[in-house]
Amino acid sequence: MEWSDVRIFLAVARAGSLGEAARRLDVSHPTVGRRIKALEEEAEQPLFRRTKDGLVLTDAGDRVLSLAESTENSALSMERRLTGNHERLEGILRVSSADWFAAFVLAPVFVEMGRLHPAVVPEVIASYRLLDLTRREADLAFRIVPFSEPDIVQRRLMTMHYGLYGTADTVAAARGDPASVGLILMNSAQSHFPDVAWLIERFPDSSRVFTSTSRSVQAQMCLRGRGIAVLPRPLGDGTAGLQRIEALGTPPTRDIWVGYHQDLRHMDRLRAMLDVTEKMLGRDRK
Repeated sequence: MEWSDVRIFLAVARAGSLGEAARRLDVSHPTVGRRIKALEEEAEQPLFRRTKDGLVLTDAGDRVLSLAESTENSALSMERRLTGNHERLEGILRVSSADWFAAFVLAPVFVEMGRLHPAVVPEVIASYRLLDLTRREADLAFRIVPFSEPDIVQRRLMTMHYGLYGTADTVAAARGDPASVGLILMNSAQSHFPDVAWLIERFPDSSRVFTSTSRSVQAQMCLRGRGIAVLPRPLGDGTAGLQRIEALGTPPTRDIWVGYHQDLRHMDRLRAMLDVTEKMLGRDRK
């Protein structure tokens, strides 16, 4: 069945008459009749039957309706790509990252994407959980660990620098009596975090007072004077009321990796997002 025949078949199915289908397609009534007759002869069975309310699908016609609609969607998508504005990208782009990274690092990237490609809608999945790219749980993912799944295209995007933070009161306490301040740590039950080991080593006599898988939650607990925390510098520096404690050393850095499934390497909106991201973030960030 050619695309032109699919269009006529769908038009008749939706309109319920040859005349109305011809009007919607801007073709003649006899043309529609001839094409439907030819289709039925090729199929060797009727696709429509006449009723007092007009033409309705037979069982055979009903069985191919969903396939015809799928063909229509594919054909229309192809037409948009080939004849539309090549500079106008559109559609949902599902992006996975930690909440703090989306809020304090990717936010300017999303703004620039919106300026360049306003019809692309980023859908941010902010979670510490590593989503499965092979199952299309996300189109694009940013992580602090390399991807281990098969068929993933990945690269190191940038180096993320970390700092030790606290309020003015906790910073003063940490300098005077380190054992008196509490430690706010990443929950390391499911993964290894070098900054946790670094902080415990620097403050061996301090108590662990709070753990979380969310850096943003740690920052809020730190802001409320619960203790000191190692935070990514974009998050720590961007949280009003927190101070970086530079005199006590520098926490280890982490690499940020970006990856996507190889089947999506030709997705135009994904390529556009990668280009903007690389331009704005593809360097060491302090």
